[in-house]
Formats: sequence, structure tokens, C-alpha cells
Amino acid sequence: MNGHSRVLDVAAGTGALALTAARTGAQVLAIDFSPGMVARIAAAGLPNVDAKVMDGQALALPDGSFDAVFSIFGVIMFPDWRKGLAEMARVTRHGGLGVVATWQEQGAATFLLLGQIRRKLFPERVTRTMPEGVQVLGDPEGFARELAVAGYRECRIERVVFDYELDVVMLDEPDTLFGISPDWTELNDEDKAAVIVEARRTANDRATLPIPSTALVGVAER
Repeated sequence: MNGHSRVLDVAAGTGALALTAARTGAQVLAIDFSPGMVARIAAAGLPNVDAKVMDGQALALPDGSFDAVFSIFGVIMFPDWRKGLAEMARVTRHGGLGVVATWQEQGAATFLLLGQIRRKLFPERVTRTMPEGVQVLGDPEGFARELAVAGYRECRIERVVFDYELDVVMLDEPDTLFGISPDWTELNDEDKAAVIVEARRTANDRATLPIPSTALVGVAER
């Protein structure tokens, strides 16, 4: 990417991708449904980044207006994720690129750890399934097929494993660590305590607990 590249980041979140792209000199539009996220990106103050509140399932943008369109763990969470992919393809210029990242298996980092521990300690209980988009796109063949249906071609799917390093000290504040995940909040105090004991046992006196998290990154041409 360069100063002439037009980049769109869909469901940009805190702007990790958008700000990185901007630092290469690209002209970046970062969109998110959350005004708080958009404000955070705008606060970075980069002159070549524009941040707007927008629904990724209905982009108020012209056809073929970007050289590259990204969605990093964003569009996969949409209620209508297929519409989100189609909208990404629509605003990508002919010959441009679409890039989508998704989690494989049961998510990543603390969500993955919690699910693994629940299945071990409480095998009879149902663990919340990931959103449909994550489930479908978590299969490389399904991922490539859905990108093609959305309007992309020459789809390439790369598998990336990242060892998220959990600071074991964070287990002292498990409500902060596991947040509002139903897999955590539905547990009673005794069950929560058992989860933390198992997490500490898994850490085996180490200061950090590596959680291998597997992502699939789809790159396709328009």
C-alpha cells in the first residue's frame, strides 16, 4: 500500500489494522457500528484516517471505491455476515483485494481457554457455540466458497497460529478476564472457583499461560 491506495477497514474496532495501514501512507476509511470505537480511532489523530459510524451490512459507499477492503475478526460476527462479505466485495475495485480474518475452532485467547476448561470440568453442559459466520468460515473450503459467492475470486486461505500469552496474575480478577461471556456469567461461584483452579493447574506455576489460537486469513481478488 502507498499514498495512492484507498483502504477500507470494516468493523474496525480499536483500529489496529486501520492505523497500521495508514502508517504505510494509504488513505484509510475505518468504519464501525460502535461510536465509541470510531471515536477511539479518530483520537489517534492521523491525517490520512477517516473514521465513521456505519453498518457493515449496508455500506453507504460507492461501488468499486477501494483498492483493498479488510475485516479483521469483524464481519464474521455480523448477524448477516454473508451480506457483510457481499458489501465488502461490492466496494472493492476490479483487481483490488479483500482480506477477511476469522477464528477457527472455538474462538481465541481467554474465550478459547474458558471453553476448553468448561468442556473438561462440565462435559454435560452445553458450551455456547460461536456465531454462524465463525462456524462456516472456520472451515477453509467453506471460507473460500463464501468469498467466491460474495463476489471475490482467486481466494487463498492461510492458517495462522498465535500463542496468546495470558498473564496468570489476571486470574485474580476473573470477572474482568472472562467478561460478560455467558459461558462465564452463568456459572455459580463454586463453578467459577473450579475454573480458576483448573486454569492455574494448567499454568503449572508459570507466570504466563500460552493459549494457541488459530486464525484463518482469507485473501481474494475482486
